[in-house]
Amino acid sequence: MRRRARELAFKVLFEHLQGDVPLEEAWRHALEGEELDEEGLAFARRLVDGFARRAAEVDRILAETVEGWDFGQMSKTDLAVLRLATYEMLYEDTPFAPLIEVAVKIAGKYGGEDSGKFVNGVLARLKRRIDAGELTAAPKKD
Repeated sequence: MRRRARELAFKVLFEHLQGDVPLEEAWRHALEGEELDEEGLAFARRLVDGFARRAAEVDRILAETVEGWDFGQMSKTDLAVLRLATYEMLYEDTPFAPLIEVAVKIAGKYGGEDSGKFVNGVLARLKRRIDAGELTAAPKKD
């Protein structure tokens, strides 16, 4: 359920940011044909809204974490996946391992040949920064 919810959130964020579509309109588009239960929809909405509220901070932290790339050089699909995963790693109490695994799968499904490896590398670097105390994250369940 959470994987599908994250995928829905990715689709909303991608259309909103890359298509310059208002968030509510992107949400409505993404819901067409979607069969997530109420809990899944609520989780996806929480991710989208949470990122929207903290976009500047998430982007700053992500830009500091990515080595050798700027946002203009990155695949737009990879960037959308990374933005959502960064938000979730910092502000939700999701354990890192399953979150990163799902982000890599979404990147592989929607991105280029090396998207999964790229996303995995960036999120592993972000996890190391959090583990080292360089960044504060929500308490984890794991």
